[in-house]
Amino acid sequence: MKVFRYLIIFFLILPNISEGSINDYIYPKSNYPSFSNSGTIGLIQMPSARMLPSGSIAFSWSDSDPYQRGSFVGQPFSWMEASYQYTDVNNALYSLVPEFSGDQTYKDKSFDVKFLLLKESEFIPAVAAGIRDMGGTGVFAAEYIVASKRVKNFDFSLGLGWGSFSNYGMSNPFNKIDDSFRERDVSSNITQGGEFTTGYWFSGKVGIFGGAEVFLPNMNGARLKLEYDSTDYESEGFPYGKDSFNLAFKSVRQPRSNFNFGLVFPVSDNLHLKMNYIKGHTISFGFSLKLNLGKKDPYIQKNDGPKLVQNSRAYKVVTSKSNTNLYKATLLNMNSRGYPLRSASLEDSTYKVVFSQSIHQSWPRASGRVLRILDAISPDDIDTFELGNINGGLGMYKLTVDRESFSDNESKNYYKLAARNIKTDPYDFVLENYEFQPTVKLPEFFWKVVPTVKTQFGGPDGFFFGNFRLSLITEIALKSNLSIKSQISVGVADNFSELTKNSDSILPHVRTDVVDYLKEGSGLTINFLQVDQFFKPLKNKNVYAKFTAGYVENMFGAVGGEILYRPFYSNFAIGAELWRAKQREFKQLFGFRDYETTTGHINFYYKEPRSKIIFSMKGGRFLAEDSGINFDFSRRFKSGLRMGVFFAKTDISEEEFGEGSFDKGWYFFMPIEAFFSNYSKGAAGFGLRPLTRDGAAYLKHSYNLWGVTEQSNYNNIARDWDSLYE
Repeated sequence: MKVFRYLIIFFLILPNISEGSINDYIYPKSNYPSFSNSGTIGLIQMPSARMLPSGSIAFSWSDSDPYQRGSFVGQPFSWMEASYQYTDVNNALYSLVPEFSGDQTYKDKSFDVKFLLLKESEFIPAVAAGIRDMGGTGVFAAEYIVASKRVKNFDFSLGLGWGSFSNYGMSNPFNKIDDSFRERDVSSNITQGGEFTTGYWFSGKVGIFGGAEVFLPNMNGARLKLEYDSTDYESEGFPYGKDSFNLAFKSVRQPRSNFNFGLVFPVSDNLHLKMNYIKGHTISFGFSLKLNLGKKDPYIQKNDGPKLVQNSRAYKVVTSKSNTNLYKATLLNMNSRGYPLRSASLEDSTYKVVFSQSIHQSWPRASGRVLRILDAISPDDIDTFELGNINGGLGMYKLTVDRESFSDNESKNYYKLAARNIKTDPYDFVLENYEFQPTVKLPEFFWKVVPTVKTQFGGPDGFFFGNFRLSLITEIALKSNLSIKSQISVGVADNFSELTKNSDSILPHVRTDVVDYLKEGSGLTINFLQVDQFFKPLKNKNVYAKFTAGYVENMFGAVGGEILYRPFYSNFAIGAELWRAKQREFKQLFGFRDYETTTGHINFYYKEPRSKIIFSMKGGRFLAEDSGINFDFSRRFKSGLRMGVFFAKTDISEEEFGEGSFDKGWYFFMPIEAFFSNYSKGAAGFGLRPLTRDGAAYLKHSYNLWGVTEQSNYNNIARDWDSLYE
């Protein structure tokens, strides 16, 4: 095959005719991979073997007639890229019913994944395999194996493609493994959409594709892209109008050339602009925005270091005179720095202190700052600090610290040596065990006003709907373990009036009346208003419990509780929850609708120690009274970024569930402190479901016990010892 021979020559020979050494040029940002029009890392239309750094998230958008595509990309591991694609297909209608969808064009949702099989070395290219549209309708379904090699200022890629990547296809090399790879029978995988259509993966004819990114010297990382495109445009999408799909109204313009050309210009390390000339007649353009949040301080270094105690020697003289002086000095210095003192006691040469904090994601950092305060103000004859931490009135962990070791290793940040002399134990807080119990004026009131946004993507009424809101978040602490929390918000601007779609679900409408909740709740709403009480039902055991009552989420009010067993030195936890829930009115104020149900689950959590993957399983009765299991896989990074995917199967059929076949989606929680110079425990969350359905829906109550008890696990503390002296 001539094309194949040309590509082999292009891939192997061209690097050798580039005479200049890369050291003779300046290629800034050349290590950052760029995005293809399909929304994932690649060339122009085709993929490459390149990956983003682990812990990256990205958004890519492109306009390539007849497709506009938005993609959310996550890189949970250095060897895995996962992306969710949303494509506006401009040559087909959303439906043939104008009252339902107006003149909206067809929308396709899909999920892509790519795995790095071989890392690049001096003489060996990086090799990756991927699947496109693996969990969608199959409109853009393709599989591929691709190799990429960087030589000087050229980054070459060469690959094999199946499905819609198989133009001018040759015989499938997998035929020698099994005859089932010979034919690509897509008819055997006709579903309601959303299923993993494994039946035809890597089967049928194979296409050859390849190309290169050429980094331009002294151009701020700009690069040219050259590509041979193996896309079979006669099988991708709806190429022949109504002959391909009854909702299509015109044909797709077929290519005059298989060679594509493009230019990528990095505006910054994170923002890339691109323009391409594809198919011999079409100009496409787009942009990509990426964030690498895998590192500890990914963007802005913190400037709110420990606030040192002034006049330390004077403090020590005063605190050596009486225990009362020591307690009062501790109370003053800890509270003023945001680490409220809950109790204290001096026993021989050991100073025992209990504190809480809501500033740091790293518990060693918070503990280290408290220890600096204690070291600065405590008499010299105290040689051990015992630090107890509480959250929600519950004991979380206890550190027994050798004072001399902590102090001696501070100047050179020898945190590993200091950690060896810190004993970490589970902690059961009993107030009566402490001599000093500072008076707390109850109730305490906390509040803040923050901007929030409600969004709706991809319905028949339009691609994006949003409501910008101002939210008042409050907490009234009645006791250390009893509080009333609320979020009340008011809409400032929205376009929800254009929403019209009604639910077609045959299940109880526990989620699919979302349009009514969005439209009628566009003004003043109570997002949640709940009473929480935390307690330990068993003393000296790692068992935690919570009772909650109130408006726990936008759609439901509930009364119920949760219990969790979380061993301090283990990687697993198991618990249960039970709720009596009633559906709220659409306005989301104080009223209720008629539907009510009892829902409950057994919850299991496990953190795999090597990969750091957190696996959770929720099994039981869901809100629509279906029964089954929800599976969740996530990973937390050093910065606090957490990204994950989930799916659920219950005892309802695919027909009862409706379009999408089963519940699934992905999410990430991005640490706010990554973009500011101060530490903060806040996070901004974002999640995507291909479709909102009623099956597998569960109650979204705030302050679940797995989150509340994060610092009651030794591994979560040991993970951050490197921040002890920060």
